[in-house]
Amino acid sequence: MIAIAESGSTKCEWVIIKEDSTEVARIRTQGFNPYFHSSELVKSKLLDNEEFSPFLGEIKDVHFYGAGCSSLELNSIIENGLSQVFSNARINVDHDLLACAYSLYEGKPMVSCILGTGSNSCYYDGLHLKQINSALGFIIGDEGGGAYFGKQLLSDYFYRKLPLEVYEDFKKTYNLDWETARKKIYSNVFANVYLASFMPFIAKHKDNYYVKEMIKNGFAKFIDVHVMSYPVNSSVQIGFVGSIASIFEDILKKELRKRELELYKIVRSPIDELVQHHLKKFESEKELDNNNNSIQVH
Repeated sequence: MIAIAESGSTKCEWVIIKEDSTEVARIRTQGFNPYFHSSELVKSKLLDNEEFSPFLGEIKDVHFYGAGCSSLELNSIIENGLSQVFSNARINVDHDLLACAYSLYEGKPMVSCILGTGSNSCYYDGLHLKQINSALGFIIGDEGGGAYFGKQLLSDYFYRKLPLEVYEDFKKTYNLDWETARKKIYSNVFANVYLASFMPFIAKHKDNYYVKEMIKNGFAKFIDVHVMSYPVNSSVQIGFVGSIASIFEDILKKELRKRELELYKIVRSPIDELVQHHLKKFESEKELDNNNNSIQVH
């Protein structure tokens, strides 16, 4: 069996398939990011999840794509945790940007963008992945991501800068005081996830002028800093993965068109496209093996 995982900082989607390409399970866990999570945490969270139990001894390959998995040192944190869970498997850990690129690519060069808990971007031509402006994280970067917008919402709430109807609904929904928020932001390794957790509330008020302006400005910042850093022209497509891009697609399109750019594709969750990418790769490898065996016989 083969396990394929696509992980942000908030959640991770797993698909387990047999060698004959039959899907046997879909499992959702918390996200794992080596900037914030240890090998031991990865191990404990997965072993505590009973949905994995029937497959642990059968899985021979794990392909994990995750936020923050951008160097051998960082990747090893996730890899060490996974290897203690899937003891019979070969473990491959790579960046979620690569998963993003695989899920969006359809044969033409693509500027591939992530708008999730955080944000990121790359240029992918089917062979090579290139990144110009690295993600700077939720404290000074992640423009257009959930933590970026959550941070602004909380700031405006505690400064009483929200429109009255949004302020009252936020107060009723969360009953949040500054001391509680301060601890969850400044004394919490999951602060980025906490800040991004306010996105459902923001989406609830997507028709409010305040929210529209906040999303517009965040998208504009992301496009100017990230998308415009690549050679965008008529031969290069622009795509996004993530629920934020999907929910606020109309605003995203408008901000791109202001810069004479067109949105080609949005994939809300890239796991399905990622699975298809691997299935095609597996089939190609099988076909190559069969051809080699046939040549050897002759």
